[in-house]
Amino acid sequence: MSLHPVRPKILGFISEEVSAWLVALLVLLAGGILTGLLAWATLNEFHQQLRQRFQLLTNERYSRIEERFEDQEQRLDGLRRFFSNSESVSRAEFDGYTQPLLLRTQAYSFALKVSGAERATFEQRVRDDGLGDFTIRELNAHGELQLAAPRDQYVPVLYSQTQSKLGSPLGYDLLAQPMRRDTLMRADQLNNLAVSQPLHLVSTEPSYARGVLLVAPVIHEGEQQSFGYVAAVISMRQLLADGLPDAFHDYLSVRILDLSTNDQHEVLFESTNEPAPSDLSATRLLRMADHDYQVDILPSEAFMQANHSSVGSIVILGGLLSVLLSALLYVLVSQRQRAVRMVEQRTEELHASEQELRGTHGQLRGVLNAATQVAIIATDLRGVISTFNPGAEQMLGYSSADVIGHMTLENLHLPRELATRSAELSARYGKSIPTCHAMLVEGGEVGGHEAREWTLVRSDGSHLPVNMLATPVLDEQGLWVGHLAICIDITERKRVHEALAARDVLLKKLSAHVPGGIYQFKMEFDGRFSVIYASDGIREIYELEPDVLLLNAEAIFTRIHPQDTTRVRASIRESADNLSPWREEYRVQLPERGLRWVRGEATPEELPGGGVLWHGYISDISDLKRVEEELRALSVTDSLTGIHNRRYFQERLTTEMARVERGGGELSVIMLDIDHFKRINDQYGHAVGDRVLQAVCERIGHRLRRTDVFCRLGGEEFMVLCPDIDGEHAHMLAVELWQGLRGAPVDVVGVVTASFGIASWRTGEGADALLLRADSGVYAAKQGGRDRVEQMS
Repeated sequence: MSLHPVRPKILGFISEEVSAWLVALLVLLAGGILTGLLAWATLNEFHQQLRQRFQLLTNERYSRIEERFEDQEQRLDGLRRFFSNSESVSRAEFDGYTQPLLLRTQAYSFALKVSGAERATFEQRVRDDGLGDFTIRELNAHGELQLAAPRDQYVPVLYSQTQSKLGSPLGYDLLAQPMRRDTLMRADQLNNLAVSQPLHLVSTEPSYARGVLLVAPVIHEGEQQSFGYVAAVISMRQLLADGLPDAFHDYLSVRILDLSTNDQHEVLFESTNEPAPSDLSATRLLRMADHDYQVDILPSEAFMQANHSSVGSIVILGGLLSVLLSALLYVLVSQRQRAVRMVEQRTEELHASEQELRGTHGQLRGVLNAATQVAIIATDLRGVISTFNPGAEQMLGYSSADVIGHMTLENLHLPRELATRSAELSARYGKSIPTCHAMLVEGGEVGGHEAREWTLVRSDGSHLPVNMLATPVLDEQGLWVGHLAICIDITERKRVHEALAARDVLLKKLSAHVPGGIYQFKMEFDGRFSVIYASDGIREIYELEPDVLLLNAEAIFTRIHPQDTTRVRASIRESADNLSPWREEYRVQLPERGLRWVRGEATPEELPGGGVLWHGYISDISDLKRVEEELRALSVTDSLTGIHNRRYFQERLTTEMARVERGGGELSVIMLDIDHFKRINDQYGHAVGDRVLQAVCERIGHRLRRTDVFCRLGGEEFMVLCPDIDGEHAHMLAVELWQGLRGAPVDVVGVVTASFGIASWRTGEGADALLLRADSGVYAAKQGGRDRVEQMS
């Protein structure tokens, strides 16, 4: 028979004769290819996520810019209506109206049309009103204001409210400069708002001097021609940069181009942070008044640094792993090849020995000597050892010459183990079993054929765990002439079992300290669910014992909230169909802790026999959900008064408008403005003013329905949104609020009053028109002497 049978292949396809270096090189090459594919996939995923993050940031920035453009238009339009609806507006009334509007606006002005013949009379009248040095002025070549030259028409600035420390350019003639003159002409032609081309703003700090002029003509009702203009002086730096991160932390670089000229588009605004080299960019057209502006947005260095790729780390780690794996395989393959060569060499030596011993010792002795991994010990009826093979010598350290004829099998056993076994057998069978027979009695018969674990004592006194099978030895006539014990060393097996037990204990301890549950979840090919493993943390998640889940996986779905059960089951099946990672947030209804939020994540793998196995982790996120709700509440709450803010009012108004437009119904709004609030701040200080605002909110809030929405729009202006209330009932509610407010004095200040305006929704009317009528009601109340309720029809 050949001594060289067919050998197994390394990794299933590589011959053992192949060089270990070639195996290591193949593994290194495969690792490099896999690392490259992973890096490529990661890079594509990174670029996709980078584009998504950039798109989200640009959409938010576009919305913010567009909102601020619209806000400027709405404020100036309100100022125009303030002049159009008034027979005359004093300087104090202008200042009182425009001062709260200066947020992100450099200045508001009112300019009156004056003919050349009326110039002297007009200048003298203004001086008599308190401006002793008032004259109509214009800019000279050095950009300084000087006396205006004689002309047929002037539009001098009569009123101005500004944030600039340089003061207001009262008397400045808007017709003296071509770009401003062109803007006024366009405003008259459109009879609407018009915006200038980019220009240098007058009486403005150099850092805010670049901007535009937003102009609206002022026309009295029933007249065709404007008698003046209201203007908003807008610094683009102040308008766009306010509330944004500084240049070092802003993720976006913004540039705004004025498209009003066809030959060359002028840069109206440009961020101070430089854009980073990238193929990411976004462009959109935004409109303010009658001009279109091109808004270009590019990512900044801060954005690129905050969103760096992990491809380099993957390449490095993948390369190191490939090198380590190839080195490990080289060592294993080379050691295997050396072991095979040693085995072949040893086999040849044993074969030669067998040939030498075959003629003198016989076939049996050769087999015994060849069994070096098994101890074969034979005894006579007295227990004296008669055969002690080389395997026994190697395992126990005794030589056959020292043992054969001198020692018994009992001498090789651990005495206390034999004594314990003897007492156990004696109690079982009701008769005394000597220790010399204790290792031979199994299954109720002497000389049974069942293997048992014993501890043998080596020649050096150390202990050796073995699995020993003791059988009787019969002669040719079938007579019992002795015993044969075959012992196998189980030291390594015991070590493996202990290591597995230690690993199980370690896994249990680790999972016990993880704030959540670790599990294995299986779906069979027929759709049945089962839980393969569940850590003790599952008990806190579902208030179910892990053993219960191992027996019945459907018990999990009894804890999931009924409204979430269908979604969770669908997501599990989708993950199984696509072998995509499963991630879901859902509610559980627990017997003791009630409603909780949990988040589950798992990675699926397809099983060879069909079905899918998930390895996952689940945790309680109830605290995180509660924090999200608290943050949502803070975002729609006014920090000073504790009532809802403008943002919440806009959201609720949009919802209610959609409701009444869709299905009809009633909707009313009540707007109120505290009378002489500026006087309270000036006389008592802003701290008292804040307490007045809080007291007003408290008095009004106690008198509203649960369905009414009470919001602070800003400053001393408030709004009450009244769903399902018509104009008559809204008027009754406003009168009740008015009486309750003026009938409850405020500490220090005394009686505080407010002017109320009421408007009810009409079919086909939009939100802006509804609020405009309520605002007009407040204005009418102010004009009528304040401290009253006015309802606009």
